[in-house]
Amino acid sequence: MCAAIAGQRGRRVLLLDHADQVGKKILISGGGRCNFTNIGAAPDRYLSQNPHFAKSALSRYTAHDFLDLVERHRIAWHEKTLGQLFCDGSARQIVDMLLDECARGPVDIVTGRAAGEVGHADGRFRVDDAEAPSLVIATGGPSIPKMGATGFAYDLARRFGLKVVEPRPALVPLTLSGEEALFRELSGVSTDVVAAAGKARFREAALFTHRGLSGPAILQVSSYWRHGDPIAIDFLPDAAPGWLTAAKKARPRTTLRKLLDEALPGRLAETLADRIGLAQELANSPDRALADAERRLAAWSFRPNGTEGYAKAEVTVGGIDTAALSSQKMEARKVPGLYAIGEAVDVTGWLGGYNFQWAWASGVAAGQAV
Repeated sequence: MCAAIAGQRGRRVLLLDHADQVGKKILISGGGRCNFTNIGAAPDRYLSQNPHFAKSALSRYTAHDFLDLVERHRIAWHEKTLGQLFCDGSARQIVDMLLDECARGPVDIVTGRAAGEVGHADGRFRVDDAEAPSLVIATGGPSIPKMGATGFAYDLARRFGLKVVEPRPALVPLTLSGEEALFRELSGVSTDVVAAAGKARFREAALFTHRGLSGPAILQVSSYWRHGDPIAIDFLPDAAPGWLTAAKKARPRTTLRKLLDEALPGRLAETLADRIGLAQELANSPDRALADAERRLAAWSFRPNGTEGYAKAEVTVGGIDTAALSSQKMEARKVPGLYAIGEAVDVTGWLGGYNFQWAWASGVAAGQAV
């Protein structure tokens, strides 16, 4: 995106990609259909040490601007859920669109070539035998290393004196151990929940795995979770306060297990009922015990022992410190001509197309400035 915008402004651009083809992460995104943006993209849906940093770029290049580009290239799309936009066809259409946009300007694309020695002198940047007055770091973070992702952006930034906010895996499954590992027997079970980590709350599906917890709700809170902290899951987000004591009056002969069976997958209902331990009919259960069961089901606490790491993380929290960058140009304040965009920067979006929108918006901001 940055190369296309700069090229269309008449700048001569060399785009280096160490992979054998451009856009590999785009091609695997959204199950191969590319969740290319989210119509709800707004600064409050991004994590950063400076929550205001993303405002400028996101306001100047919106999800609707990218959607206009998609439609100009006659790419059919659909909205799935929660504002997530996908190609009807293949993610390849988005890569081809970006390549077509690059072809409108003097943009040379070289694949299969890793950046070697990077130098800077007399206002010029040098990467191997190429030289230019501007250098854009657009190499992402270390998530999904099997695609060739590395921490190269951070090493390069530090070489130029820029600080890096500690990176960690985000939008990633969480792992459980100890007594909580018993929930592994539920591997493959999914249900709609509200998951919370600190003040962050997301209502989507949670999935039990052989290693712990996954699914959209868990991936979302994983970006906010810090090691040692608990997460809370509301297994019955639509249940009204006092629902168990009300059920005791309306159906005194029923049991907690039967009620949970009506609302949750059977294996999950059985496990939760066993853990709570109210096996008797509701009529024989004290109201206090029912209230305790309600509270536990509404905020079931898990204490993950870690994540599945960068190998399974969709993105990375942290990155090049935004304090060193112009929010309008994405340019390093103390190194004129050096820019950093996309996931390499300490701006991380929610699940559902937000990180792509940050990539497009930050790419445009830099492309208009180089």
